[in-house]
Amino acid sequence: MKLQRLNPDRLAVLAPPLGAAALALVLLTAWTAVGGAGRARAVEAAGPGWVLLPTAGAAPATAAFFTLRNPGDIPDELTSVEWEFGGRLTLKRHVHQGAAGRWEPVPTLPVPPGGELALTPEDADVLIADPPPLTAGRWLEFTLHFRHSPSLRVAAQVLPPGSARPQ
Repeated sequence: MKLQRLNPDRLAVLAPPLGAAALALVLLTAWTAVGGAGRARAVEAAGPGWVLLPTAGAAPATAAFFTLRNPGDIPDELTSVEWEFGGRLTLKRHVHQGAAGRWEPVPTLPVPPGGELALTPEDADVLIADPPPLTAGRWLEFTLHFRHSPSLRVAAQVLPPGSARPQ
């Protein structure tokens, strides 16, 4: 077998594509290492939540609201919520039926990739059945559980109807 010498003209032709391929490999490796290549990133809270102060004479229930952001490119789901008083709370969504609607429990609430899940009185929330006595201004601790992200502890302030939401 006879070895051939590499022609300098061939080297000049091969160097740019080989260099570009090597650079692409280095950049893709770095992108993967920092979590940019299809790896889930933890869902985060977009500030504190809030809990609606039950009004006198109303049903013995209230609701908690949070805004959650998914900075990753993998969909996630809120699967359950617990709070400092113990026990799991109920995820629910408003089902619109023309001008009326109703609430129904749901097993999960989606947190879209690169987007957010905003729990609001008009769409979805966390039902708190038979809460203990609550006072306006009190802060409560919640633990949110997700399909892919680690559990997230979030504080929520008890607010009377119509008051400004905590920032």
